[in-house]
Amino acid sequence: MKIRVQRTPVRLSGFRFAGVHCGLKESGCRDVAVICSEVPAAAAAAFTTNRVQAAPVLVGLERMRTGRLQAIVVNSGNANAYTGRDGLAAAREMCSVAASELGINERLVIPSSTGRIGVPLPRSRIRRAVRAACRALSASGFHDALEGMMTTDAFPKFATESVVFGGTAVTIVGMAKGAGMIAPRMILAGNASHATMLAYILTDAAASPAALRRALALALPQSFNAIIVDGDTSTNDTVVLMANGRAGNPVVTSAAREFAAFSAAVTGIMERLARMVVKDGEGATKLIDITVRGARDWRDAARVAEAIARSPLCKTAFFGGDPYTGRVVCAAGYSGAVFDPQKLDVYLDDVQVVRRGREIVGQVERRAEAVTSKPEFGLTLDLHAGNAVARRLTSDLSLGYVRFNSDYRT
Repeated sequence: MKIRVQRTPVRLSGFRFAGVHCGLKESGCRDVAVICSEVPAAAAAAFTTNRVQAAPVLVGLERMRTGRLQAIVVNSGNANAYTGRDGLAAAREMCSVAASELGINERLVIPSSTGRIGVPLPRSRIRRAVRAACRALSASGFHDALEGMMTTDAFPKFATESVVFGGTAVTIVGMAKGAGMIAPRMILAGNASHATMLAYILTDAAASPAALRRALALALPQSFNAIIVDGDTSTNDTVVLMANGRAGNPVVTSAAREFAAFSAAVTGIMERLARMVVKDGEGATKLIDITVRGARDWRDAARVAEAIARSPLCKTAFFGGDPYTGRVVCAAGYSGAVFDPQKLDVYLDDVQVVRRGREIVGQVERRAEAVTSKPEFGLTLDLHAGNAVARRLTSDLSLGYVRFNSDYRT
């Protein structure tokens, strides 16, 4: 069945987009996309920390060291991961074909891939599709490119924001794909030596590469690195932030007065996209916003939030709408965080269900069930061990997820 992509017009000064079909998807939907800036852009990127890294991730890590980028070539339906030297050659060829068609430096092009792992990429088919996409580039091709990225996504994920710097209006646009194999743990390219999550944040603002790296570093812990659908960190996860300067504003640096507003806008876009990814979790029916507060430090808060977000028992309880919190307390206890269980408080939205280490669901059953029956609700734990806070955004684990992923390849 073809994906219906919402066609709300999205345009961004100095950027062109295209998406074409080359047969990687049996559905007949677009499966190759190109995003291109009319001029070389400042850029920063973050990639998966999975030890098994897909060929396009390896190429991207190498090329993003310069902090400059002009084009991104994406294919869906094939992850080009665990494909050895041939996979690396195919990833580089995607870039060289695009560079030749666009008349730009090949080092300014990076690849991205998403889909099945361990399947060789059909190189002749990809070459033809990349050429066709480059020739189809247009300012109005945003949604074609977005469709070309999507795999198991139920709906397109994009967000826009406008910010004024010193009287100059700049636009920030974000596009993402992802529904399964979602538990990103990404680090910035260059800081060391994650169906995949891919996201591209594009702006016509002028900003330095250092400012982009700083903005991405601040945004990741609050957005993509704080989401969990199934607990699996992909081989291909990639986030790219590009700024081509076409808005004409003074260059935003890490020390500039405008940096805080710029960084906040980037973070806002990434948080909105991350929430869409969890909401679209394969077979998901619930979205749960987990907050752990009162921890002795951030690591302990994150350990508890992570344990709950990853627990199959907690996630199946969320699916069933069960307000019983024994599974939640259990996950907190084995997380490795240090706290006194006799001081633990737990809330479902504003309904307290554990008070000082004792479950009181029976006293508030109807109110608690009303919360857990909603498609989105909050789960808050107060450890009363300190002042640190951490958040995770997770989905339930449904029968639909099991059915889908039990026959994903066949």
